[in-house]
Amino acid sequence: MTVDKGIAPDQDRTARVYAALPEEHHYTIEQVDGALPKDLTGTLYRIGPGRHQVGKSLLHNIFDGDGMVSQFVLDGSSVRYRNRYVRTRHFEHGQRSDRIRYRGVGTQIPGGMLANVGRLPANVANTNIVNYDGGLLALWEMGNPHRIDPDSLETLGRFDFDGKLGFLGAFSAHPKWDPATGDMYNFGLDLLPTPRIRTYRVDRSGRLHTLATVPMLDLVWNHDFALTRRYLVFVLDPLLPDLTKIALASHSFIDSLRFDRRKGTRFLLVPKAGGRPRIIEHEALLHFHLTNAYDDGNDVVVELVRFDTRWSEVRRATNSVNSISADGPRFPDSRLMRYRITAGGTVIEQELADRSVEFPQYDWRLSTRRHRFSYLAGKGTRAAAVYDSIIKVDNETCATTLCEFPGGSVGEPLFVPRSRDAGEDDGWLLVLNHVLAEHRSQLVVLDARDVGRGPVATAWLEHHIPWGFHGTFSRRIARLEE
Repeated sequence: MTVDKGIAPDQDRTARVYAALPEEHHYTIEQVDGALPKDLTGTLYRIGPGRHQVGKSLLHNIFDGDGMVSQFVLDGSSVRYRNRYVRTRHFEHGQRSDRIRYRGVGTQIPGGMLANVGRLPANVANTNIVNYDGGLLALWEMGNPHRIDPDSLETLGRFDFDGKLGFLGAFSAHPKWDPATGDMYNFGLDLLPTPRIRTYRVDRSGRLHTLATVPMLDLVWNHDFALTRRYLVFVLDPLLPDLTKIALASHSFIDSLRFDRRKGTRFLLVPKAGGRPRIIEHEALLHFHLTNAYDDGNDVVVELVRFDTRWSEVRRATNSVNSISADGPRFPDSRLMRYRITAGGTVIEQELADRSVEFPQYDWRLSTRRHRFSYLAGKGTRAAAVYDSIIKVDNETCATTLCEFPGGSVGEPLFVPRSRDAGEDDGWLLVLNHVLAEHRSQLVVLDARDVGRGPVATAWLEHHIPWGFHGTFSRRIARLEE
């Protein structure tokens, strides 16, 4: 299915993908094409960098923009929209000053090494938003979460699980839930005082418990992990921090990472019930996001999106914000892959889809178990610069189904089951699409069973939403008091 809306491909303006939205809004969406499903009720939350600047000073890396939460309240007949910035120290400073005071992941403080040495990147709370303890947590993996009110989106402050997050307070942007127990699992990377991966379990009462701490003198940068019934599964690519560059602050954090193919990728299996972690060596891979993982007898199976480009090209793509290039951003090429880790330590690789994709999603109720369908943002053709399609992959047959949005920029598709006991794939996909020529965004509802049919409903915002990262859905309908 191709969704055109009369917009020709040559009208694309990919440079608008990262355009800032400085204003905060709260209104009922008036223009809705199609019919909103009456049984699709609840609240969608999305997060991403809403602006890449401090005062009038421009930032250029996607990881350095101030976190902005978008809220879509669906009651079966209407959609209400609200957005609000997370009130981090970085955001508050940018409201009153044109001087860059805080170092970023890809941005240095003006003044050279002396201005940056000893300073860690600022927590901009822009990467993920998750449901927690009746509220929300805005996540940024190199520091503490920020608590967010689920109705007003007010920032309630930083949150460190009663001081249990350790020296740096790192808490990954991709926690996972075990549907059998309701427990949340996560990890943090510590460079100081010694390089290590710290793993956590948060029980249903909200208490954080430290699981294994895995020392790694050659600790790599890692963004995501997956969960099986027995293991936390990490795929550790050889993205190594150059400690000299970091210590001297001669380069930004992301420019201090080097991809060392000779070291290969390590699959790290951390037992949930305790015990010695297991490490399996493999040839070097490059990825950001995992889909799901599961145990298959004594084997462990994990699925991920593997980049088909060099690290230098991936890094360049992250530094394309506020670029003077007329071409705008270009997202890396990639594929959906499956890796089977056998009991004997062999790794078997299988391609699931040869289309360029990212932001993999599935029915979260099947976490830790084998799922059949994956939903991803991707490119309708390899020539596309940004993700302009929603791609559904049948992991059993490797068949793909597309819904294309020419002249658009789509984000991560979130699956919402039609009901609590609905089967896999029986539900809706919620997608944000930025119509670049009109510089407006849409909330698009797709029937997950028939993605190729195109939108069931499209709610047109009065403005655009900058390209973002991740989100979550709650069956709770947020209160709409002003």
